Amino acid sequence: MSTVVMERVLVVPTELFHRLGHFQGFSADVERYLPTLFDPVHTSYRPRGEVEQDPSYKQLIPYVIFRYRSPDGVELFQYQRGKGQGEGRLHSKLSIGVGGHISSEDAVATGPAYVEGMRRELAEEVLIDTEYRERCIGLINDDESEVGRVHLGVVHLVDVDRPAVRGRERDLVEAGFRPIAAIRACRDRLETWSQICLDAPPLA
Repeated sequence: MSTVVMERVLVVPTELFHRLGHFQGFSADVERYLPTLFDPVHTSYRPRGEVEQDPSYKQLIPYVIFRYRSPDGVELFQYQRGKGQGEGRLHSKLSIGVGGHISSEDAVATGPAYVEGMRRELAEEVLIDTEYRERCIGLINDDESEVGRVHLGVVHLVDVDRPAVRGRERDLVEAGFRPIAAIRACRDRLETWSQICLDAPPLA
C-alpha cells in the first residue's frame, strides 16, 4: 500500500463548512471560518486514500503564494506540477500556490499542527533565501471540480524582499518569479485554485 494511501490527513466535516457559510471561489472572511474550522473539536485525521473520494469531508490545505514587488511591477512565484507530486489530477498544471496536506505526524510537533504542517510542506518544496512577511488572506472552495470538492484551501500571501525563492523538488518544474500579467496571459494552463486566486482582491 502506498504512503499516500496510508497517510492520515487533517479534515473537517463538509457540513460544518456549509453551516458557517458555503461559498464558491474565494472568501477573504478569515475570521468567520478559521477559528471554528481549526478547532480540535471539529477536526480529525483520516486516511487520505478514503477522503480523496469522500466529499462529506474537506481536507484543509495551506496554499502559499509568494509575491515580489519589482521596480517593473508585481511578480508571483510560478511553477508547473510534475508527475511525481501527490495529486495526480493536477499533474502538468501551472500553479502559483505551494503547500499540501496536513498530516497526523504534524500533530506531534510542539506548535499547532496546521502551522507545523505548512512549515514542513514549504521546507520540502522550496528554498526561501530572503526576508519575507506572511499573512493569511482568505480561503478557496471549488465544488465545481473533482479535486476541489474534497479540499478547502487556506491562502497565505508571502511578500518577499528579493525574488530568491526556488524549488527544492524536481517536480516543481520551471519554478521562478514571473510578472503577474504574463501569468494571467496563460490562465487556461493554470490549476483552478490559481485561477481563483488571480481574481481575488488581494492579487487582482
